[in-house]
Amino acid sequence: MSSPSEAVPKRTKLQNGGLIAGFLLLIAILLIPTAPTLTSAGHRMIAILFFSIVIWMTSAVSYPVSATMITALTAMLLGTSPDMANPAKLMGTKNALSLAISGYSNTAWALVAAAMFISVAMTKTGLDRRIAISVLSKVGTKVSRIYIGVIATGFILSFFVPSSTARLACLIPIILGIIENLGVNKHSRFASLLVIGAAQADTLWNIMVQTAAAQNLIAVGFINSQLHTHISWLNWLLAAAPFSLIMVVIYYFLSLKLIKPEFSELPGGKEQIQRMKDAMGPMSFDEKKLLTISIILLGFWATGGKLHSFDTSTTTIVAIALFFMPGIGIMDWKFAQPRIGWGSIVMFGVGISLGTALLKTKAALWLADAFINAFSLDQAGALALIAIIAAFLILIHLGFASATALAAAMIPIVISIFQRVALPGIDTAAATMILQFSVCFGFILPVNSPQGMVAYSSDTFEVKDFIKTGVPITIIGYILLVVMAATYWHWLGYV
Repeated sequence: MSSPSEAVPKRTKLQNGGLIAGFLLLIAILLIPTAPTLTSAGHRMIAILFFSIVIWMTSAVSYPVSATMITALTAMLLGTSPDMANPAKLMGTKNALSLAISGYSNTAWALVAAAMFISVAMTKTGLDRRIAISVLSKVGTKVSRIYIGVIATGFILSFFVPSSTARLACLIPIILGIIENLGVNKHSRFASLLVIGAAQADTLWNIMVQTAAAQNLIAVGFINSQLHTHISWLNWLLAAAPFSLIMVVIYYFLSLKLIKPEFSELPGGKEQIQRMKDAMGPMSFDEKKLLTISIILLGFWATGGKLHSFDTSTTTIVAIALFFMPGIGIMDWKFAQPRIGWGSIVMFGVGISLGTALLKTKAALWLADAFINAFSLDQAGALALIAIIAAFLILIHLGFASATALAAAMIPIVISIFQRVALPGIDTAAATMILQFSVCFGFILPVNSPQGMVAYSSDTFEVKDFIKTGVPITIIGYILLVVMAATYWHWLGYV
């Protein structure tokens, strides 16, 4: 008999309805006659794509389970479809399965998997917590300055911790510790401001730092494979930093205005943070080793393609090898293994595989043509093209709980749209990167991002509080993205 902790969580009506709707849509699309301009394999991949979108949007099953289902559907449906090179023969399930799991050989997948070990190493040594407390200990007791400290901590951690969920999981307990130990109401506007602000700022740091979020690496992987070009870590930073920094400044003042804290100063805050700092004691040898390796790794990321030819994935894997190296390392496999999000790694690999299959079967090109015709994009200029696609991505994100899933489904189609329209003077790789920035937008609902859900789990605010700043910052972000496409990114030769 199962213990209560092992009991299967009760499924919701939305989950059950989503699963049924996903399969019904899959079958309905498969029953539609294949368009003359579409291959049979492409037709089947479009059915799988829409099935995936429905179950992702409704959280019908967990992401790892959805990954298994998508892999099985791809292997079976493509395996029994005519081979594109030789329509007289079937593709075969062996060949189809190779395509269904092709994402696991992608360098972007390797980088995401390796990055998870960095997060575990930070947690083990407590280096991320030390960085957070050290920053907060220097900001003073004014609420506005504490808030700046929270945002600045997220900024620093975004360079060293390649997971927004891990960064929030480190920062929020510190915020809650300060609040509880000083007797501040957990449901105060002050608490809401700090927690919501930490999550929203983290979303903006995701945009700025290529390695800060898995969805960025999805885009980088497709740019590499589809366009045979590479956007370096530093070039991404130079393109995104002005956008993120301007947005953070705007969000800081906007959120202070809309979630006005009850008091302007936090008496005893400095002493409490100092007590937390003292409790950590001096920096351990493992922390020093991790900090050294992380700084060296950051240096390799920043100078890739400039001072050396080592790619980001390779240098990260070398760093992970050092983490485990006897005498040098800071953890062993026994410690790391149960703390790694293997389900997320599986989901990431299948996400890349889905996009790859859409490309290989020409389904992405067919969908791109449909999108171009629906919005008359062939008659639009470069700026209008970016504005329309960005608006679409931001709106559809409202239904997604994962920007990674959104990027996996949409970035191959975005690239195909640019290839089809072929506007003169537009850099397809750079334009895709700009639209990836809009894929990161998850400001409106907590369920639109993992960091939003981590923040919501703190029980310091209601959904309406999140929406209060989320809607205006989304509108402002969209306007700023279009303005920068017309100015800064245009001057860089991207648009």
